[in-house]
Amino acid sequence: MTESEHTPRVAVITGASSGIGAATARALHADGYRVALLARRLDRIEALAGELGDGAIAIGADVTDRDAIVAAAARVADELGGADVLVNNAGTMLLGPFSSAQREDYRAMVEVNLLGAITATEVFLDQLKDGGGDLINISSVAGRTARATNGVYAATKWGLNGWSESLRQELLPDVRVTLIEPGVVDTELPTHITHEATRQAVQQGYDAATVKPEEIAEVIAFALSRPRHLAINEILVRPAGQLG
Repeated sequence: MTESEHTPRVAVITGASSGIGAATARALHADGYRVALLARRLDRIEALAGELGDGAIAIGADVTDRDAIVAAAARVADELGGADVLVNNAGTMLLGPFSSAQREDYRAMVEVNLLGAITATEVFLDQLKDGGGDLINISSVAGRTARATNGVYAATKWGLNGWSESLRQELLPDVRVTLIEPGVVDTELPTHITHEATRQAVQQGYDAATVKPEEIAEVIAFALSRPRHLAINEILVRPAGQLG
């Protein structure tokens, strides 16, 4: 919570151990934010917090574990004074043909991509409301268009989009809600795919990715930098050469 306009804002970033999450932490810290880095891979976020220095803390937490998120929120309140910004970035993309063989992947995507964001927001909401906050939900182009082999992933992102629009209406003017929908970005997402043929095909596209996580982080930082009377509610970002 901001005690005065001179007090640095506090941003909580889930999935901060790599990709867009780590890049957003760097961008916001450079803009003067204090940042709380949340992720399962504690070694990575501890290294990032060490790189950033003062005003950065690492908290090992899985967004599918509500108790861990509650504990993280308590640490953010105690050590940083509470969250002004929550960036729901944690996500997984486990693509593959729809079949019973992929059922664990489907459950993981729903629990991380959708329920994880809902849980983190529910837990941090009172902190965000205290003084005027921002909620950033990282969705995907897949939240607008579905393709073969990405049905459940797309379903989680469509769900995130619909939930974000409902929250936008419900929480204004106390909390601004911004939905970010990136296309292909140079991240490690394809490496998590368990269906080997799909992983290889998707990896080829990601190997040619021209958009870097830092560029998405710049977009997020820009949206947050707007004056409180202006809300940027939805940003669709594709590589210039991406058709769908």
